[in-house]
Amino acid sequence: MPSLHNPWFRFAAPQNAYTLAGQMLPWFSAAAVLLAVAGLYVGFIVAPTDAQQGEAYRIIFVHVPAAWMSMVIYLAMAGWAAVGLVFNSRLSSMMACALAPTGALMTFLALWTGALWGKPTWGTWWVWDARLTSELVLLFLYIGFMALHGAIDDLRRADRAAGLLALVGVVNVPIIYFSVKWWNTLHQGASVSLNRAPSMATPMLTGMLLMALAFWMYAIAVALMRLRTITLERERHTAWARQALEAT
Repeated sequence: MPSLHNPWFRFAAPQNAYTLAGQMLPWFSAAAVLLAVAGLYVGFIVAPTDAQQGEAYRIIFVHVPAAWMSMVIYLAMAGWAAVGLVFNSRLSSMMACALAPTGALMTFLALWTGALWGKPTWGTWWVWDARLTSELVLLFLYIGFMALHGAIDDLRRADRAAGLLALVGVVNVPIIYFSVKWWNTLHQGASVSLNRAPSMATPMLTGMLLMALAFWMYAIAVALMRLRTITLERERHTAWARQALEAT
């Protein structure tokens, strides 16, 4: 069994995690801003006009990273929730709660930009396509996680109930990812894959990857910020939390 004196375990203490999150927050925030500026410049200025979709395709520089992050954040949220359930870790459950609103935002953004893209491309704002429908289910899972946690007064019980819901909902993530392969859907297949060359011009790919990194840095920064707030709320009875609140 790992020793509790292991330096990594000291960050499981809310006070140490609060301090570490505060130290990391400026770096991830700065990285998010710089990458977003670079990604938007490449995506909207450098990247050429698409031969088939025209200028409307540029929405992919927001839509695709948001869709990726909606799934990545859910997996991270479920992972932290699982650690919280297995090891009875308060910090892990708090991290899951900190990720949920950002995941919901990314999912909503993916659905909204998808509708804006779908109108000129498919001729409709919405279809009950397998990928679109499963992405909508993902939004409901995020909302359900937050609503269930907020509906239970006992925080430990709320952590367990919401954590179980997050774990059950994990099954929806591979459905989203593989839906275009499993069913005959209107949504196009992936333009970027690990096992084949990308089907887009290099500037387009560069802009999309820069925006994906920007979204990733943003998600981490906002989660760290929210984690600090949640930690102070839950630890407000302790001396260090009162001192931190007074300092702010």
